[in-house]
Amino acid sequence: MRRRLFLGLAAFIFLVFLFFGNYHERLFGQIRSFAKEITNQSPSYGDALVIGTIADASILVPMLATDVMSHRVAELIFRGIVKYAPDLSIVGDLAERYEISKDQRMITFYLKKNVKWEDGTPVTAWDVEFGFKLITDPKTPSPYASDFLEVERFEVIDDYTFRVYYKRPFASALISWGNLVVLPRHLLANKDLSYIQREFGKRPVGNGPFRFVEWKRGSSIKLGVNPLYSEGRAYLDQILFRIIPDPTTLFLELRSEGVDWISLTPLQYLRIEREKELKEQFQVYKYLSFSYTYIGYNLKDPLFSDKRVRKALCYAIDKRKVVQGALLGQGLPAFGPYKPDAWFYNPEIEKSCPYDPKRALSILQEAGFVRGKDGWLYKNGKPFEFTLLTNHGNLPRLLAAQIVQQDLKKIGIKVHIRVVEWTTLIHQFIDKRRFQAVILGWTTGLDPDLYDIFHSSKIDPPGLNFISYKNEELDRLLEEGRYTLDREKRKKVYYRVQEILAEDQPYTFLYIPFSLEAIHHRFRGVSPSAIGIAYNLERWWVPKDKQKYLQP
Repeated sequence: MRRRLFLGLAAFIFLVFLFFGNYHERLFGQIRSFAKEITNQSPSYGDALVIGTIADASILVPMLATDVMSHRVAELIFRGIVKYAPDLSIVGDLAERYEISKDQRMITFYLKKNVKWEDGTPVTAWDVEFGFKLITDPKTPSPYASDFLEVERFEVIDDYTFRVYYKRPFASALISWGNLVVLPRHLLANKDLSYIQREFGKRPVGNGPFRFVEWKRGSSIKLGVNPLYSEGRAYLDQILFRIIPDPTTLFLELRSEGVDWISLTPLQYLRIEREKELKEQFQVYKYLSFSYTYIGYNLKDPLFSDKRVRKALCYAIDKRKVVQGALLGQGLPAFGPYKPDAWFYNPEIEKSCPYDPKRALSILQEAGFVRGKDGWLYKNGKPFEFTLLTNHGNLPRLLAAQIVQQDLKKIGIKVHIRVVEWTTLIHQFIDKRRFQAVILGWTTGLDPDLYDIFHSSKIDPPGLNFISYKNEELDRLLEEGRYTLDREKRKKVYYRVQEILAEDQPYTFLYIPFSLEAIHHRFRGVSPSAIGIAYNLERWWVPKDKQKYLQP
């Protein structure tokens, strides 16, 4: 699902607040009190923000990164040509302005002339051309190349102007010029891809509000303020990501103020809600995330090649029990890849596979499975059993796996759960297609395009269709959706896309979680919007009398 799947690359997460009970009024009461407190205060420079996270990054070059953490760090280092504004409009970032031709096939970008790389070299159209050529090079293992392969011709007009010509009108043309393709040509032009992956990707030179300082693998990533940032120096001196794989330890670090910001588990959220002292220390933001968690099946495995089997598994899993047990109610059941409040969401898919274990068993019997005397299902003498992978450090996914294990046991399917460290899961199992089933999640975005996730052209690595799903009608619709600009026509396309996914069940969609973010009260300037909570991190600040990490 392209860049928008990974922080949107134009936005960290699409935030839409859903508050229940008295929480809405209580939260906004807190926000009003903060607003009153800072009315007479001017932003101060200094201090650091320490962010706790369970996962390390893999590479800090956006076009080569496929994990959320890498993009989360890289978006503070690199800027794009355009970005989403808080009101969801598309505005210039490196671009001062842009012009789109009447036939929607040509875009001219005019770059700002005061932007520099952190080494002082001006950012120019030649840097954009370099990145464009790199991402469209067949040798570059980027899962995001498809957007840029729609460009028929790239033309540098002058140092600060470039023009792109598209083969045909492309729905995602403008926003695709986020922060995927702008790289420092003066540093990389004479380097090969291996250098970019192994050297530059570990110690990048950027043009954003913060600059890379240090990366201790598996421990921390440190960013310092970039004094040459063209939009004005960030107020904070430093951003430190601390990698703490165990959620319990991470929460203990939050309580002891060893970290300033973490994403809470549902249980941790409820603890903060109950403890007065913690509520005084941290501001908690709760919203329905633009993401979903799912079981992905390896469709090359004989067990899952028959869509009747996958459909039966969907009937056999009680998604509402998963939400209650894994999320403590802090989320919604998922029936497809979109949030229910998105304009392209098809509510009819909610009827696609209600919890019905009897029907699940009937479908499996039609598919040739029989129940043995021991209670397990068999086909051709082989038991129906498989290994379900998930990543270490994500308790809701582990709990979801255990509930799935219990539900499938009831109809005679044996599930073995295996928990694997995150980078091992991705690089040794997912990238190499060495798995039977896996619980993972996608962070989605503001556009319904699912081409990079489900189109059959994305089956081979580094494509994101790692489950090897292929449906000719879906392929056609995914292509049609990309080249349809009329919103109502696109809506019809993606309604049908959801129907096909509900019928084929390449994924068992499990839940859409609430994002539960705890941020220390000393930080000002936090302004949640429809595009996220971290979009203006360079404007966050701490009053001088509350600063904790003072510079010598």
